[in-house]
Amino acid sequence: MAGRISSRVVTVAVGVLALAGGLAAAKLKSSARQRANDASAQTPGAAHKIAADPLPKPFATRSADRSPHVVPRPEKAWPQVPRGFRVSLYAEGLERPRALRVAPNADVFVSESWSGRVRVLRGVGKDGRAAQIETFASDLEKPFGLAFWPPGKRPQALYVGDTDAVLRFPYYYGDLKARGAPTKIADLPGGGLLRGGGHWTRDLAISPDGKKLYVSVGSFSNVDDPDDHPGEKERADILEMTIDGNNDGKDRRVYASGIRNAVGLAISPRDGALWASVNERDELGDELVPDYVTRVVDGGFYGWPYFYIGGHADPRLGGKHAELASKVIVPDVLVEPHAASMQLVFYDGEQFPAAYNGNIFAAQHGSWNRSALAGYEVVRIPVDDKGRALGGYEDFMTGFANADGEAWGRPVGIAVDGDGGLLVSDDVGNCIWRIEAAPP
Repeated sequence: MAGRISSRVVTVAVGVLALAGGLAAAKLKSSARQRANDASAQTPGAAHKIAADPLPKPFATRSADRSPHVVPRPEKAWPQVPRGFRVSLYAEGLERPRALRVAPNADVFVSESWSGRVRVLRGVGKDGRAAQIETFASDLEKPFGLAFWPPGKRPQALYVGDTDAVLRFPYYYGDLKARGAPTKIADLPGGGLLRGGGHWTRDLAISPDGKKLYVSVGSFSNVDDPDDHPGEKERADILEMTIDGNNDGKDRRVYASGIRNAVGLAISPRDGALWASVNERDELGDELVPDYVTRVVDGGFYGWPYFYIGGHADPRLGGKHAELASKVIVPDVLVEPHAASMQLVFYDGEQFPAAYNGNIFAAQHGSWNRSALAGYEVVRIPVDDKGRALGGYEDFMTGFANADGEAWGRPVGIAVDGDGGLLVSDDVGNCIWRIEAAPP
């Protein structure tokens, strides 16, 4: 039955259990030690829970340098999803598609960061693929995040998170091409990976009342001390600024800090809370540090670079700022270390079974700093009727990597389409997958 975990117990490493039954009822005894196998052994529906304490010791294992060997999709290879769902290809031939956002008229906007474009996909042809693909805007500087303003059915602007600025394009219902040059509403620290700008993705989210814009800005480095590195100013933060479609960007402030790289932002439809999908630090060993998905608290401090996952001190910072240990907020949901958690979305469609309503889906791009590949999947995070995460996650869309260290797909963007299907961008497959509920 869709949404249920297989009754077969899935073998995992010490402390991470995949159990039969619903995640809400399962009492998962856990730690951050992951399954001994790699991403090739993921099973759709398998449940995991990683506890914030105890965590392995830093450097308990050697820091690995193992990026995947990216290969073309093998013949007959296809993403795997739980029973009750099926996967199809919605679009092919894109150029490293990244973040996704669906317009009120069901057009699918996608950022092609490396080619500096925002594309628009419309409709579905007889072959099940996008019927029309247009370029909305080009000549941008690593565009990633996309957000329509104001919230609702008739937006008037599309905001784009370039790596070094937030841009506003005029937008009218059904536009396939920008009506002119964008307006820069805010400069951002950065400049792109190829120009030595560190983490370069800038995701965007807009408050439910349409008055606040949130912008994620990743750190320049892995664990540089901001006290000594001025390049970290306003980085490893989520920024907030006012937005009204005209005089945007005022009252800029740090909304939350100590967040190494919040690649994805989303607003909970149940309570309007801001959530983030975060890449934690590297080079402390295979099992550190877990990435995470969390509700973001106004004024909250999440530890970077001095601490991680609560008051765990990073030994590379020499015990600095010990007074901050008690202020570190423990994230809501920890996911596999080095999985590179990317964009996230709350499921608000009507196609999936009722148990999926309000659940979070998050794309996991995949590891480079782990001896066994981690990530390369989409995970489902169950939440309760008040929008609170239950603490664990499930493998949902898997099958992109094999035991030889080869990967033919890497999920990045994720969105709910106009028919309630789930879209997933794949930036090495140069495509967008679509997950739908299958007929009985």
